[in-house]
Amino acid sequence: MPVSTPTGIDVGTHLRAIRQLHGLSQRELAKRAGVTNGMISLIEQNRVSPSVSSLKKVLDGIPMALAEFFTMDIALPPQVFYGADELTPMGAPPVELFLVAARRPQRAMSILRERYAGGADTGAEMLSHPGEEGGVVVSGCIEITVGSAVRVLGPGDAYYFSTAVPHRFRNSGSDDCEIISASTPPTF
Repeated sequence: MPVSTPTGIDVGTHLRAIRQLHGLSQRELAKRAGVTNGMISLIEQNRVSPSVSSLKKVLDGIPMALAEFFTMDIALPPQVFYGADELTPMGAPPVELFLVAARRPQRAMSILRERYAGGADTGAEMLSHPGEEGGVVVSGCIEITVGSAVRVLGPGDAYYFSTAVPHRFRNSGSDDCEIISASTPPTF
């Protein structure tokens, strides 16, 4: 009989599908997770119901967070195309950020449609985090400060920098500015 959770997920079938999606044999997953091959087999056959800590240990071998395991929809292939209304809002006016593929499992980058209202900026404090970021201005103008370098970019202009260097974005004009950007590792 399938072992299901309150959310209705058949844990064994779900684990098998995710393991296969990642191209792992039961033996390889067991080795990575530091558990026996038999444990993986018993879970997948729904002959045992793993504790939360046991399931987490198994998922660490993929690697995958518990939340991702229980929310990942494996019945459908990953979404490839996104309508404008399917982008996830990550900010509110005057700086609006819309994330592409927010629910994609193991997303390796953040792709954003950014909109800065006239006079908007990312704040007085410079931003800094590990990774890289690049983008292209689609419309309007934006002043970008990266370290001690400052430049105003217009439509068609682009940027690319290490996000470890303190940076900020400011729309000093009155018209909205729209940017398409990508950063890695994902910041959203």
